[in-house]
Amino acid sequence: MILKITHRTTYSYDTPIPYGLQQVRLTPKSRDTQKVLNWTMSFEGAQPQVSYEDEHKNETNLISFDPGVTGVTIHCEGEVDVTDTSGVTGKHSGFMPLWMFLRTTPLTKAGPGLRKLMREFDAGGTPLDQLHGLMAHIAGAVAYAPGETHVGTTVEEAVAAGKGVCQDHTHIFITAARALGVPARYVSGYLMMEDRVEQDATHAWAEAHVDGIGWIGFDVSNAICPDARYVRVATGLDYTDAAPVSGMRFGDGAERLDVTLQVQSQGAQTQSQSQGQA
Repeated sequence: MILKITHRTTYSYDTPIPYGLQQVRLTPKSRDTQKVLNWTMSFEGAQPQVSYEDEHKNETNLISFDPGVTGVTIHCEGEVDVTDTSGVTGKHSGFMPLWMFLRTTPLTKAGPGLRKLMREFDAGGTPLDQLHGLMAHIAGAVAYAPGETHVGTTVEEAVAAGKGVCQDHTHIFITAARALGVPARYVSGYLMMEDRVEQDATHAWAEAHVDGIGWIGFDVSNAICPDARYVRVATGLDYTDAAPVSGMRFGDGAERLDVTLQVQSQGAQTQSQSQGQA
């Protein structure tokens, strides 16, 4: 399936910004399961400085703000040909050894809440059965509720609240999978929704590595393994590694973020409803 994506991110500031530096990870990965047919990125109020692959092989663009700007816009547009492989993205490769994906991060540190969640989970069956069961278990324990969490919400905070968005579901899944001894990582990207074209955010899901199969995606928020509606953009140990835009700026003014996003098929449509990240 060919998906056409148009993504515009605008940061507005109350006062002029003397200096800002941002890492932009908004270029989809070309891999066996998806091929980037064309992709353009442009900036208003900022200048590109360098492009490079980070430790997770995410294409990263470093941009610096024009001095004194009160707004910065990042515009991306392109087409990606995606193959439905039932969530299987293939064997492990890249700069990071597989054992690194068992590592704990501040956002994915297990505590009493996560351990209780795992005690209530029946980890029977094959490794693949366990991961499918884990996805369903988390979806039942933590409701999808936009606006209740933020990008800095930890696994323990989301479990305690019993609600969150796809970022929280993903963090909980990868933390639980690592507790089972399964390497797991965070994925940020795009999802074509069936009930609308216009969206206000990107999406997130998890991937776990199963011996003999490779990396497999699990979208807890939608209770499925990713299909041809999903476009992988960046991966990492948690949201911090795969954030679409991250960095720093000087200045005391308040920041406002506005996102417009369209993801639509250039081919056949599927029939399920989907939830995106708030």
